[in-house]
Amino acid sequence: MNSNAVFHWSGGKDSALALRHISQARSHSIKYLLTSVNPEYQRVSMHGVRVELLKRQAAAVGIPLRILEVPPAPTMEVYNAAMRAMLGRFVREDGIGCSIFGDIFLEDLRDYRLGELAKVPMTGVFPIWQRPTQELMAEFIAAGFKAVTVCVNDRVLDESFVGREIDAAFVADLPAGVDPCGENGEFHTFVYDGPIFREPVPVQVGEKVHRHYQPAAADTDGVDGCDRTEVDNGFWYCDLLPME
Repeated sequence: MNSNAVFHWSGGKDSALALRHISQARSHSIKYLLTSVNPEYQRVSMHGVRVELLKRQAAAVGIPLRILEVPPAPTMEVYNAAMRAMLGRFVREDGIGCSIFGDIFLEDLRDYRLGELAKVPMTGVFPIWQRPTQELMAEFIAAGFKAVTVCVNDRVLDESFVGREIDAAFVADLPAGVDPCGENGEFHTFVYDGPIFREPVPVQVGEKVHRHYQPAAADTDGVDGCDRTEVDNGFWYCDLLPME
């Protein structure tokens, strides 16, 4: 198997934990982190994190960042074509043979990814696949990762959950039925420190805003580490600000 890989990076906890697992296994050489960005707003798709923070995060992790710019509300056809074009360049120019994801248990999403990768062609790797999410969150906290919520779905979580640190108290406060890792799109995070970081990425919590968000097909299917997002929902967002 070709061990050169690209890691599909959301900047959140599942990505960080999956990257730690793949690094510890030493089974792949990760050439790039790849993240989809809305060029109009210069923010990570769905998560709403500023591109400046994304770049600082990648620098702290020590892996070169590659950004895929996709227009607001792209169709699946537009998104898929853009992703295949970029991955194809990685195959031709960098000898990359596989893509790594932080997915946990969404079977249809995994099948979708593998189907698209076969067209490149690439293979898919899922380091934390089917691990119990309660265990994963406990591992994330025990390992010393530091993260803050940047987006929460108002169907299941109120404003008080956005901008919070991910810790044992956060997990204990989650309502019944909310996945501990937010695998059904309940919340999204930004990781600013931990065992995969060379140095922390200092952030401060800025303005909190509520937006009624009707995701594009790409976001709905969670194709960029967005997990499961219900159509036409309201979300609380926290604007994280970089600190010097």
